[in-house]
Amino acid sequence: MDSVQAQIARTMLTTGDWVTARLDGVAYLEKPPLLYWMMACSYKVFGVRDWATRIPIALFCVALSLLTAAFGVWAFGRKAGFYAGLCVATCVGLYIFTRVLIPDVILTFTITLAMWALLRVTDEAETHPRVWAFLLAGSLGTGLLLKSLIGVLFPVAAAVIYLFLTNQLFKTRTWKRLRPFSGLLVILLIAVPWHVLATLRNPPYFSLSMHSGRGEYHGFLWFFFINEQLLRFLNLRYPRDYNTVPRLWFWLFHLAWLFPWSVYLPAVAKLSFRPLDRAGRTRLLALCWIGFVLIFFTFSTTQEYYSMPCYPALAMLLGSAMAMEGTWIRRGTAVLTTIASCAAAAAIAILVLVRNVPTPGDIFSALVLHPSAYTLSLGHMEDLTMQSFAYLRTPLLLAAIAFVIGAVGTFRAGAKRAFVCITLMMLLFFQAARLALVAFDPDLSSRPLAEAILRSPEGKIIVDRHYYAFSSILFYTNRTGLLLNGRVLNLSYGSYAPGAPDVFVDDPQFKELWSTPERYYLVASNSALPRLKRLVGREKLNIVAQGGGKFVFTNSPLPNSTLLPDVEHAQLFVPAGPLQMSATGGTSRSSKAPATDRYQLTSQVLGVISSASVPQTRYISSRTLLALSKANPDGFQIGRVMTATQQAQSDGSRVPGASLHCMSPEEDA
Repeated sequence: MDSVQAQIARTMLTTGDWVTARLDGVAYLEKPPLLYWMMACSYKVFGVRDWATRIPIALFCVALSLLTAAFGVWAFGRKAGFYAGLCVATCVGLYIFTRVLIPDVILTFTITLAMWALLRVTDEAETHPRVWAFLLAGSLGTGLLLKSLIGVLFPVAAAVIYLFLTNQLFKTRTWKRLRPFSGLLVILLIAVPWHVLATLRNPPYFSLSMHSGRGEYHGFLWFFFINEQLLRFLNLRYPRDYNTVPRLWFWLFHLAWLFPWSVYLPAVAKLSFRPLDRAGRTRLLALCWIGFVLIFFTFSTTQEYYSMPCYPALAMLLGSAMAMEGTWIRRGTAVLTTIASCAAAAAIAILVLVRNVPTPGDIFSALVLHPSAYTLSLGHMEDLTMQSFAYLRTPLLLAAIAFVIGAVGTFRAGAKRAFVCITLMMLLFFQAARLALVAFDPDLSSRPLAEAILRSPEGKIIVDRHYYAFSSILFYTNRTGLLLNGRVLNLSYGSYAPGAPDVFVDDPQFKELWSTPERYYLVASNSALPRLKRLVGREKLNIVAQGGGKFVFTNSPLPNSTLLPDVEHAQLFVPAGPLQMSATGGTSRSSKAPATDRYQLTSQVLGVISSASVPQTRYISSRTLLALSKANPDGFQIGRVMTATQQAQSDGSRVPGASLHCMSPEEDA
């Protein structure tokens, strides 16, 4: 996803078209342009580099923390404001959801500024209400260019509820200070020009159709407002490339997103929300702010990060409660001590269990894929197995140290010492999370494959399926590509626009291109290998590079390329159950694992590259070994197999057929 946003920003910079976002030349009309503009400006200053792509998000993470702190200082005092900023800066949610290039942290900044401006404008003691009124309007206009209507809806709805509850909504003096007409003019000046230009450049201009489906094109205005706003809210949007978090979990997940500070949420109930002073008014506004955002998404399609705009409001309530200390703060600290102790014990236990687990290749070989979960932001978390933690030993060790610091530092500690230790725990934990993401790079990124293409002779790139899956290939090579059966998901709508480039090919067209003398590179996942072999034949699939379950093929041999092995692995599947540890430190698939309808290709276990090109130890079960030998008795080399260990049960007995075998006898099993 990151490289999709990055490539759009680069295209804007290189083509000079700052109005219509495009991917591979196809109009991409889903999102407003402000984040793309920020990234393009970053490229202009620092050059087109992946780290330059992240500068706007990084800056606004810092800015949001400082803004929340400043808001809290103004409302509650220096101590509470500092704690509020600390809560935002070190909570799990902000860290997780800013690892990807989504504009939500910038939107959260504009909403927070709008909420503060509202209180400043309506505060009788404020000496510059006009300045704050224009800041309020500017924040709303900017929000429109970040995430469209919700950039206005959230702060305006929260403000209306707050003004009603404080008996200010129908007072003339309130509206005089808010300056709604001049504010509306500011909003229009900021947001309207782009919307008008985008409509004019992507006709037709008007459509009231409430149907969204494949092959239909109604222009920018219909898609941007009706399809992306109204139909998405009603869960009728096309394409259906998203999922929704169950309502109960959407609410409960905030205990995780605000961790570690969420342990102090019960203390918030002891605060006063009566609007008798600045602190009371701020707490009441925060309550209106939080309530509307959460209730809105309770009745809409929901992703985990959609509620980020209410993090600052929750942080200010937490900061206010933490500054007052008291019994509930001590109880929250005790709860955190328990959680940190359990987390430390779990991390240490996993480290012990995986201490002797081999780590051939990259982490992808140890994951169990769950594609149906990937429509949720954290869907890839379901891919983790016990074996995969063997690739994460260093992050696990750092996380264990972090949790030990948290557990020991908060044990019977006063409020200030506890807050310091919690902050240190989170800073170290975030470093552990960063190292874990580095370990996942082969699975999440395709940069090494792109570098292999750049080192190879010039050729055209073909991407199997939709653009998103291998978008980093096109970003790092800075090339356009053909999309094999890729007229799906986000590029589907724009592909039907008048004058859309012909970058989509089907299987017959691909087969014809692949057989020509012109060089092509095909990027595909390992799940596509059986289909590709049937389509063009094994002898035409020359492997240039592979990693993370992804491959780069070329249609003409290269000096360093290899063919797929002549093994009928495509017909064999093995259940992907969780790993258990044996008494001797080996691993095996649990015979008691729950049944699953998801399977991995045997090629993920055996590998699809010959041992000459990638010398790795591969472990398979006896049942799989028997199936392979029966399926291909001539081609399967039983001499390359040696027994490694057996799974031992707690009573000392052996599980039949659960032995592990090594596919490289020259290596020590």
